[in-house]
Amino acid sequence: MVENQARPTSLAEVKNILKKIEKERGELLYEQKIALEHANKFSKIPEKKTSDLIKELSELKFIQELQAFKIADMLPTTDEDVKTIFAKERTTVGEKEIKIILEIVSKYIN
Repeated sequence: MVENQARPTSLAEVKNILKKIEKERGELLYEQKIALEHANKFSKIPEKKTSDLIKELSELKFIQELQAFKIADMLPTTDEDVKTIFAKERTTVGEKEIKIILEIVSKYIN
């Protein structure tokens, strides 16, 4: 038997999973409804684009997996947005790294 392992999940993926569950069952549990409402409100790009963005961000040496997911969910458009994502992290990003992140994100939101 394979155990489910915890892994990061993007809002776009959560939205699609919950919509599938809703379609199969006809109704969601209260917590699932709240999660779907949140995902609908804040998920800004489709799951495929989100996945591609996460993959591209993950290829950067200075970004960890969880950070890539946060960036893909938040889609930062300013230096301050990026700094906010890294504010509680042990790693800091410089102006060069921020510019790279913003350039990559802009390809997926335009």
